[in-house]
Parts: sequence; structure tokens; C-alpha cells
Amino acid sequence: MLAPDIEVVEQIPSFLLTQGRIDYDGRPIFGFSSEFLVENLMSISKDIEIIPAHSWTPWFGIFGSMSGFNSLKEAFGDKMKNIHAIETGMSSNPEMNWRLSELNEKTIVSFSDAHSFHPYRIGREATIFNFKNTEEINYKEIIKQIRNNEILGTIETDPAYGKYHYDGHRDCNFSCSPAESKKLNNICPICKKQLVIGVENRVEELADRPIGFKPDNSKPFHQILPLQEIIALLNNSAVTSKKVLEKYNEFIFSLGNEFYILLNAEKEKLAKFMEGRLVELILLNRQGKLKVKPGYDGEYGKAIMPEKQAKLF
Repeated sequence: MLAPDIEVVEQIPSFLLTQGRIDYDGRPIFGFSSEFLVENLMSISKDIEIIPAHSWTPWFGIFGSMSGFNSLKEAFGDKMKNIHAIETGMSSNPEMNWRLSELNEKTIVSFSDAHSFHPYRIGREATIFNFKNTEEINYKEIIKQIRNNEILGTIETDPAYGKYHYDGHRDCNFSCSPAESKKLNNICPICKKQLVIGVENRVEELADRPIGFKPDNSKPFHQILPLQEIIALLNNSAVTSKKVLEKYNEFIFSLGNEFYILLNAEKEKLAKFMEGRLVELILLNRQGKLKVKPGYDGEYGKAIMPEKQAKLF
């Protein structure tokens, strides 16, 4: 939920307190409908923007396999007109969302949760707005670009990197593709219980367009893995390790912000501050050529060292 000023922001929890408790873990659960939420927020201010977040996550995403909804219409009813955008989440990208004709007139945005205590998780996904300089940035224009699909595009992680891309059971250390799930009748071969159905499977279930369909009003997107993941891949170490963080900070200090390094910095400039093997991985990442072992049931996907690169190294 985006709001234009602090006065409007303060009215949102005031409304929520009339419906129950909000002192849980930052994600309280209420018993009212999505339609009721939209109706009441619009009564506070028409300038509030409501965007279904991580739209395909199994339990809490609007299209999730356990959400109870198969469409925006089912979830929001006639209040669907107040929903101008959906957020892809880490386990899907715009290309996957283009397969739903219901989203024709919706802007596809991408954001990262800001509540993690791991700095590398902030900003992994982003929306690119159309501003010439920082002086032009204001709430009214941001909302206008979202509502009219005037954004320039998005920055996405590989959907396989997300926690819920494939089907599986984390406790059983088992994951599989949608095709394999079908053969298993969605039953885990380890514990014999229902598999957690991931995003790729769910998209296939709801899609009314073929793979590769591209709407006329689609926006471009970049698909990359975070810099710390690339450093960790090269060093065969945990992304949270001290060594990886030190290297990351060193590159940020020397080269600038992470998106510049991942998307725009020339090969020659990168080579001045980092070893050749890392430069090659960054360039492969930029081209979408790094493979990822898909995440499932709350487990992040893992980048895989390219076979050719491994031989060279």
C-alpha cells in the first residue's frame, strides 16, 4: 500500500485497528475480504495505491496455489478497477505474468521486501521509473506511471532463484518440476503428503496464453542475480560469509552502486577492480546465461557455475 503523505499513512493502521490486532510480526492476518480492504482504503484517500505483492507465492500471493483465488476478479470483485498493478515476486517474472490475459491492462512492477536484516536482500528486484532527474520525482508522478503503465521496465531475479519456483517439500529435501509433480499426483514421494505447489506450476494452471506470448504494451525487463550471489558462486562460499561481504563492499566503494556494476559497467572498467573470472560471471549474468537450481517450499534457488567457465577456471 502506497500513500501520499504521513497524514494518510496514519489513518491506515487506525482503520486496521477497528478490525483486529496489528501487533504480530509485521504481517497481521484479518478476516475481512480484499474488496472490503480496497473500499475502506479508497474512503481514506483515492491517492492510496494498492498492489498485490509477490503475487504468486503459494500461501499469501493473490494467485498462489493456496490463496483460494484463481483471478483478480475473484479476489477483488468490482473493486478490481482500483487495482492498477501487480508485483511479480521473486519466483515469477513479467514473461510468466504476460500469459494471463486478465493482466492486460495491469502494470507489472517489481519490488523487494525491505524488512530483511541481510543487506544483500534489499533491492534485488526493482521498478524503473521514467524520470530525467531526482528533482522530478514525486508521489503523484510515481502513481501516474504505475496507473498508466508508463514505467520503463523492471529488474528481476531469475524466477528459479525465488523460494517457491518449483514444487516440493523443504523438510523432505525434495523438489521437482511441474511435469514430475503431475506424474506423482502432487504427492511427495518421501512423506506421502501433498506437495507445496510452486509458481511455475501455478502459472501453467492459470495461463490462457502460450509460453512466449508478449503483449503489445509489455515493458522490457532485466533478469539478473544479486552481486553477492555471483561473488559467493565464484568463491564457493555462503552468500552471508564475511569474505563475500568484504568483497562486495570493496566493489561498491570502487565502482559505484550494484545495478551499475551488474547492468552497465563496461568489461574494461570491471577488470580494473576485480579478477577476470568474476568479470566473466558478471557478464554472463547480465546476458541471462547463469543457470539456477530452482528454489522450492521456502528454499532459495542456487546459482550453478557454468560448465565451460568451470573448465576455464
